[in-house]
Amino acid sequence: MDENRFSFENEEYRKTYWHTCSHILAQAVKRLYPEVKLAIGPSIDNGFYYDMDSPFPFTPEIMEKIEGEMRKICKEKLKLERFELPRAEAIKFMEEKDEPYKVELINDLPEDAVISFYKQGEFTDLCAGPHLDSTGRVKGNAVKLTACNSAYWRGDSSRQTLQRIYGIAFPKKDELDAYLERIEEAKRRDHRKLGKELGLFMLRDEGPGFPFFLPKGMVLRNTLIDYWREVHKRYGYVEISTPMMMNRQLWERSGHWGHYKNNMYTTVIDDVDFAIKPMNCPGGMLVYASEPHSYRDLPLRVGELGLVHRHELSGALHGLFRVRCFTQDDAHIFMTWDQMKDEIKNVVKLFDEVYSVFGLSYQIEVSTMPEDHMGDEKDWDFATETLKAAVEEMGKDYVINEGDGAFYGPKLDFHLADSLGRTWQCGTIQLDMQLPERFELEYVGEDGAKHRPVMIHRVVLGSIERFIGVITEHFAGAFPVWLAPVQVKVMPITDRAADYAEEVAAKLNALGIRVETDLRNEKIGYKIREAQMQKLPYMLVVGDKEKEAGTVAVRTRGGVDLGAMSFDDFVARISDEIKNKTNN
Repeated sequence: MDENRFSFENEEYRKTYWHTCSHILAQAVKRLYPEVKLAIGPSIDNGFYYDMDSPFPFTPEIMEKIEGEMRKICKEKLKLERFELPRAEAIKFMEEKDEPYKVELINDLPEDAVISFYKQGEFTDLCAGPHLDSTGRVKGNAVKLTACNSAYWRGDSSRQTLQRIYGIAFPKKDELDAYLERIEEAKRRDHRKLGKELGLFMLRDEGPGFPFFLPKGMVLRNTLIDYWREVHKRYGYVEISTPMMMNRQLWERSGHWGHYKNNMYTTVIDDVDFAIKPMNCPGGMLVYASEPHSYRDLPLRVGELGLVHRHELSGALHGLFRVRCFTQDDAHIFMTWDQMKDEIKNVVKLFDEVYSVFGLSYQIEVSTMPEDHMGDEKDWDFATETLKAAVEEMGKDYVINEGDGAFYGPKLDFHLADSLGRTWQCGTIQLDMQLPERFELEYVGEDGAKHRPVMIHRVVLGSIERFIGVITEHFAGAFPVWLAPVQVKVMPITDRAADYAEEVAAKLNALGIRVETDLRNEKIGYKIREAQMQKLPYMLVVGDKEKEAGTVAVRTRGGVDLGAMSFDDFVARISDEIKNKTNN
């Protein structure tokens, strides 16, 4: 027997545990507030929730009472018993309990559906299961209700607004405590909070979903872009820029007008429909088609940092993670079929280098052919097997995400893990056999005949804005020296050393090191603490002694006092960290 069968390492058991918790939550609510109507209560990737129709809001005080009742139910060790009813009896059963949402769910089940229920004590819920065999299996002191938000019944904004209570639970109290501490740490690292405190960016009601980057944020952004360009140049990419707005004919040809129009911003120019680009790909197709190509030109690796706009619903907007305009670090690789494997390896190698610089590990997911797809299945099979083989030959592990490829080709998704263990989907390698066909792209082969290239779409950062949000939280705003908007702050102890502080800053600035001075008439301890709050990598303290000796007293943001150094020794230290992109 698998010893992990009944542990949280087993996803099936973990989901069953949380599903049972959702029933305990519903039972607790019905005991305390019988007038509340129940909707649905599944387990989710990180806990569970239950949607309810309540005549009053679930305040923090009420949530605390519900938690207490859940603990009682766990102690009662109520047996969970499954039973089935014919459709008519099932409907009557829920009508008698005055649960209209359950009645609707039963009515919408297929004619041949098995209609099952789970009973625990006085409480019974419509449910397919599975569940634990007893409420006693759930540790009441390791259950926590974490939030309550509004949610539309069945996700339909024209239907009833419900209240969704979220919860989390673990087999042990210390596991819950560790989880809650991670949540608190995540709140402290929230990029929206840090973005404001560190002067990186701002979000305004005048432009919802359209972030404003402030001077320090622009330094961070431009440094990131400089690194992107440097890496891509080494890997053989050329860079282009395509128009932000193009006419309807282009978007019809690419398929976006028919399939993506509701997410596009459109206008009319000279009686012709235009759209602001939601992605860079069609423009890239036009660039390739603008001149003839030979097999000798391939593979052709073309990068673009293109500003794209997408109409996201206001409720979905979230800091830099979900915005309405963002700079996508796209690249399109045009190649022959027999170049496909090597090009995939080349992209994975680039991803490896970039993510390691930021201290981000990743997991690869292979997404295969969906039911709704275009093209020959033999081409799909070849492309999918090539993706797998490329990853395997590089010694990388991957998981299969069956049927989740795009309609035009299979893909590799890279899920990054940050310093808190959270995952972010950023990098993608997407094979496309269809867009070259739509745009009639060609190259002249070694045989002198015209052939259709195959293409890779790929992004490494995903978008500049979102990646800045990710690394802000990953580093908790304490960016590595090479990336920090301000790398050094020079602080005189007294006014007598102010001129020396400015001299040191000027010399650092001349060397390309980003530096500020703090010449205020404040105590040096106050200045140091403030610089540490700003998460500046280095603080140079100078006074009469340092001025006379031509040295600097060096402190780090972590509170380490490195003592006196010569100016040249400090420059050698920080220059080495910048050059090697040291994460410290």
